[in-house]
Amino acid sequence: MSNNEPDHRHNAEIGVIGGSGFYAFLDEVQEIPVETPYGPPSDPLVVGKVGARSVAFVPRHGRDHRYPPHRIPYLANLWALRSLGVRQVLAPSAVGGLRPQYGPGTLVIPDQLVDRTYGRGQTYYDRGAVHLPFADPYCPRGRRTAVEAARRSDWEPVDGGTLVVIEGPRFSTRAESQWYAAQGWSVVGMTGHPEAVLARELALCYTTLTLVTDLDAGLEEGEGVTQEEVFRFFAANVERLRNLLFDVVVALPVERTCPCPRVLDGIELPLELP
Repeated sequence: MSNNEPDHRHNAEIGVIGGSGFYAFLDEVQEIPVETPYGPPSDPLVVGKVGARSVAFVPRHGRDHRYPPHRIPYLANLWALRSLGVRQVLAPSAVGGLRPQYGPGTLVIPDQLVDRTYGRGQTYYDRGAVHLPFADPYCPRGRRTAVEAARRSDWEPVDGGTLVVIEGPRFSTRAESQWYAAQGWSVVGMTGHPEAVLARELALCYTTLTLVTDLDAGLEEGEGVTQEEVFRFFAANVERLRNLLFDVVVALPVERTCPCPRVLDGIELPLELP
């Protein structure tokens, strides 16, 4: 069996990683404990159905939000999803807007990423020469599917843009957010990296859908964003986002014709993938 093709004895084909305030996705589920070489995932994975598609879900912060962004077990989460047969991942998250027109409620489906984190484990390949292309960090087919699904619903998605990922857990200073905005970046969050690169290292299709909960500190007057504000806004919109994700799951292609499955071709890996 190829490293890139799922074992059909496994339990799921699509994975959803829930962000802040997104602690449940499926109603009728089977909880499946998964052991990984990188410790346990954020929570036991649950598997259920969306239409005819089998879906595994994990809340990236844990269902009690016990993991801050810099302590999330990213390596375990992605490894566990692949272990269950997942090959396509949807990753919703709450973000701050870096442009005045990207106010609360804006859905941005970015096509680029800037990493401003430090100190996080961000690769499975600590041995050997494994240099993977990352010029375009998101699956093009997954992005297109998400944009089209959003347009068919009551969203007006922003197709493309740059997500800058900061270390956290603090929010940005005004000077920092003004600097990010001056670079032309679109939204700012704390969890999109190393998630995206780890998915690439496992030859997974990875698509992030970012929901703006606030304008970042440097773009507005007042005291700046607070955790309570972010959580309250995301909670008010989580059912709407959940319904969109159902639509995206159903619309994702069964056969992967994007470049993602072939990213490891010709590379000698220092470990065996699940």
